[in-house]
This record gives sequence, structure tokens and C-alpha cells, in this order.
Amino acid sequence: MDRAIKVTVIGAGLMGHGIGQVFAREGHAVVLSDPDAAALGRALDKMRQNLVDDGADPERVLCNVSTEVALAQAVAHADLVIEAVPERLALKQQLFQDLAEAAPEHAILASNTSVIPITDIGAGLSEHPRGRLVGTHWWNPPHLVPLVEVVRTAHTRMDVFEQMYAWLEAVGKRPVKVHRDVTGFIGNRLQHAMWREAIGLVEDGVCDAEAIDLVVKNSFGLRGPVLGPMENADLVGLELTRDVHRVMFPALRTDAEPSPLLDRLIAQGHLGMKAGQGLRSWTAESADQVRLELARHLRRMTRSEDPCTQIQATPGKHPTR
Repeated sequence: MDRAIKVTVIGAGLMGHGIGQVFAREGHAVVLSDPDAAALGRALDKMRQNLVDDGADPERVLCNVSTEVALAQAVAHADLVIEAVPERLALKQQLFQDLAEAAPEHAILASNTSVIPITDIGAGLSEHPRGRLVGTHWWNPPHLVPLVEVVRTAHTRMDVFEQMYAWLEAVGKRPVKVHRDVTGFIGNRLQHAMWREAIGLVEDGVCDAEAIDLVVKNSFGLRGPVLGPMENADLVGLELTRDVHRVMFPALRTDAEPSPLLDRLIAQGHLGMKAGQGLRSWTAESADQVRLELARHLRRMTRSEDPCTQIQATPGKHPTR
């Protein structure tokens, strides 16, 4: 990237602070905006802790971050606005209508939705802002997971699509182009197809939830970082792949609705880690251990690719990735 840009992130919750951190760490001016001033304070604390955990100097990154409660002031000078508000369609639609009025006419408008079609989010926009709207689906935690899915609608201008991709690549992410705006994009369609089958196996009494996790983590999950499914199909040969599918596909789940098992667990108050019980049982300690191990794993996997562990970016000067 040949110059520093001005980035506004709307929403200081689970994803927003990490997205802002990525751009601030590369020397870009970031405005983090949220109607809840307390949330902005918590977001800065989380950024600081993330940077300490990464072995970076928090002050040299946080000097690039400011906070703003008022939306109009937050986006007044933005080159890029990324929305990271809750996954409610009406909320996002209204936000982008407000952004179309408040943000500069050159600003790219991006949504971090994980599943909602970008076309639906921009349905109420006029032609010009709709052409500047693009999807940028970051993965949690966004400061550690490399992938960002860049989603183009039928209305997104190609220069906007390409610029968004280039900006993400320049700040060290691994963007992928999604050329058709489908529900769930790429990653979540793949992930939740597996979850549907996994929950179905438990529901049908084939195995328990612990067995599912052991199988994934000790077989094909180990290959994932170096062997994707398309590579794997080519590796074993397409004839074998077709033969296996002829046997397997008729037996796989095709449910169009969530599993009744989830309904039963939720009705019993078994909501997951936060409740101490979900598909598996959790103590506060075991839940914290999973989160800690995940963060350590992601840092190990990405450490060698992160020049910020050796050099800090300054505005207008961006390390080559």
C-alpha cells in the first residue's frame, strides 16, 4: 500500500476492536465508533492486551486509534468504513443508509456480516453507495486469523472490489474473492455443512460430541493447514473421489432446518460454554483452557508470517508482506 488510509470501524464488540487493530498496527489512522462509550473503553483495553500477548508495543499501535460515539463525526473523513454490528438485517440496512449520507462519496463501505447476503444489506441504497458496498467477512479473532472473504454483489463496482482486496492484502491478511453473493459465502457454508453432519451423528446416537471433536482434530483436521479439500480430491484422484461420493452422498444429512437436538438443549438451558453445558460439559477452567489454547495455536501458525513481531509500522510506511 503506497499511502496510509483513514479507516472507521463501526461496532467495538467481539470483532470490531480486532479489525481496527489490524489496520492500526500497519500505521493507518483508525476511528473506532460505538454508541456505547463504555464499549469503546473496553475495546481499547482488549487491543492493548492483544498487542501485549503478541509481543508488540501497544503504544506504537494505539497512537493510531481514536474513538468516537457519534457516527457522522466518526466517518466524516474515512476512506474505508467497516461495519461490525450485531447480525440483524434491519440494523445493518439502516446503518448503511446512514453511512451513505454521512461518509465521503469516495469511501468504500464494507460489511463484516458472516452469513447475510450483502445484496440484502444494501437493498435500500441508491446506485452510487450500492456500487461502493462490498462484503468483508473477517474470522474470529480477526487480528489472528488470516482469512478475509471479499464479497462482490451484482452492484459492487469492480474497482471497489479490487481496491478492498488490495488493502486487505497490504495489511497482511489473506483475502479471497467471492464472485457471487451467496448466503454464508465460502467458509461458513463449508463449516456449517460439517456441523450439520456432526450434530446429526450425535442426534442419531452414532457417537457422542467428544468423539466428533476427537475425530476432526486427529484426522483430516491435522491435514487442513497444508491440504485443502480440492487438493485432497486431486491427491487421491477424482475417480476415487467420485466412487466415494456415490456411496456416501445418499447417506448424508440434507436437513433444511436446524437439528431438533439444538432445540432440546436450548430449552434445557444448555447454551454452551457460557452455561457450563452445551453439546459438551464445561467448567470455567476448561472453557478458558480452550480459548487459551486456540489463541496460542493461532499465534504459532501465523507468527512466522507476521513482520510486526520484528518491526513496527509507522504512518505511510508499510512492511512488505
